[in-house]
Amino acid sequence: MERYITAFTDSFLNMMNYTWRAITFDVPWYTNFFWGLTAISLIVWLLEIAFPWRKNQSIIRKDFWLDAFYMYFNFFIFAIVVSGIYEVLGVLFGDLGITAKSLAIIDIANWPMWAQLLVFFIIIDFVQWFTHVLLHRYEFLWRFHKVHHSVKEMGFAAHLRYHWMENILYKPLKTFGVMILGGFEPEQAYVVHFIAISIGHLNHANIKITWGPLKYILNNPVMHLYHHVKALPEGNTRGINFGISLSLWDYIFKTNYVPEDSGTVEIGFPGDEKFPKGFMEQLTYGFGKGKDEI
Repeated sequence: MERYITAFTDSFLNMMNYTWRAITFDVPWYTNFFWGLTAISLIVWLLEIAFPWRKNQSIIRKDFWLDAFYMYFNFFIFAIVVSGIYEVLGVLFGDLGITAKSLAIIDIANWPMWAQLLVFFIIIDFVQWFTHVLLHRYEFLWRFHKVHHSVKEMGFAAHLRYHWMENILYKPLKTFGVMILGGFEPEQAYVVHFIAISIGHLNHANIKITWGPLKYILNNPVMHLYHHVKALPEGNTRGINFGISLSLWDYIFKTNYVPEDSGTVEIGFPGDEKFPKGFMEQLTYGFGKGKDEI
């Protein structure tokens, strides 16, 4: 038991220390996720201001500050809170003989760095696409995912408005993706993470980008807006356009749908007018089936 307590405490303190060091510029700029997230957010926001797709949408759109808080809460505050739990689970799995190489399909450790990063990016993105599908297909998961779909005006910060329970689901499955790669995460994986943040911000931004022929590979704001559409296509009750960074999976598995590109569609979900509006109410939403849940 002492080992588990030590693992929890050390991980919690290390994560808290890293976050503080990042805030105070004591972490190299190219691995500084705090200021990296901030810089990417400011750049994409400036693009929204300069090239707005929905020109009648305010620069400080509906729930702008709520979503901005969600960005830092989910990326840093909650990460600190749960870091110790994940470390304990790692120790437990090790005690059970489950190692990082248990599910290895390929080992990319000796590949060129560009190939490592590319394969890492593709596999992690597919795992996230699959997880996203699960969030829509199963009611008990969809209840948590409603927080993300409660956005009524799209903007870059909506990217990271999501219920903390999604972290609980995404993290183990992303770890599973790393295990497929022989338990190996490239030394420069931060490049992939920053690219994914940038694409995610752009996909939620009030900017019209389709990437031309690359739309069949890269996700984009037009495609992702329809993921958030309130009135789903007839016969579809569980969602469309699940792509995270890549649209490729939606075209492969026939979950793609972009009928037009005006950007004027209503977003949300049926009954969202009853959905809690404040952070604290959304924080606890999804547990139980109380009278306040829809």
